Parts: sequence; structure tokens; C-alpha cells
Amino acid sequence: MHVKDLLDKKGRDIYSVSPDDTVYDAIAKMADKNVGALLVMEGDQLSGIISERDYRNKVILKGRTSKTTAVKEIMTDEVIQVSSSDTVNLCMQLMTKHKIRHLPIVNKGEVVGVISIGDLVNAIIAKQKVEIDSLRDYIGGGYPG
Repeated sequence: MHVKDLLDKKGRDIYSVSPDDTVYDAIAKMADKNVGALLVMEGDQLSGIISERDYRNKVILKGRTSKTTAVKEIMTDEVIQVSSSDTVNLCMQLMTKHKIRHLPIVNKGEVVGVISIGDLVNAIIAKQKVEIDSLRDYIGGGYPG
């Protein structure tokens, strides 16, 4: 399965903040949208990503305050990203290797979506269910022939 197939099923909603927004605003938006990370965008350009983990490690544990800290001060600016033609397996490998839970999908410089580890796990489970059901049908004699 390719990322494009996953995006077609889950949708292409992109939630973002600007680098100059406060961390408080970013966390409030994460809570409102029920997501664990937001893209940091300057216009149409991806400049970083901010996650709950960034908040925990770079604000709370450093004694900063979320209302006075700008997103650009704590965001991850070296963003691992994939394209819609990449495979779900590649995404799982990247997330595991880099210990991340969200991947922006970027095609020719344009952000077209975001996927989470949960999206990948759900896609893999759905694919396995189809394969198991097909095997059950085959074994049970439910195949044409």
C-alpha cells in the first residue's frame, strides 16, 4: 500500500501553526483538533513540526512557559518527510528508526497531508484482515473454480 492510498481513505487535513505562534496556542490547537503534532508552516512552506513530545521535553522540563515561548524555539526543524508515492512499509521504517509518530507528506515541495503511526497501524491491520479473510475463504472452499 502506498501513502496516497492511505491519504485517500483518511483524508488530507493539515493542521498547522506559524513559527511565531506561542506554544500555548499550538497546544490548544492540538487539543481542539485531537492530534499529537502540528506542522509549522511559513506561508506554504514547511519549516518544522511541533509535537506533544517537544512540549514535554523543551518547555515543561526546561522550566519555560507555554504562553511566552514561541513555536520556533522548540519545534523540530529537521523534518522527516515522505511523498505520496512512498509505501506504508517505508513510513513504518522511518518512524521506527527516528522514533517519531507523525510524517508530513510532501510532493514536489507542496505539503499534501500528514500521517500518524496510528494511521499506519490501522492500514496494516486492515490489509491483514483482508488477507486473512481471503485465506479463510480459500481454505473453506469459497473460491471460484
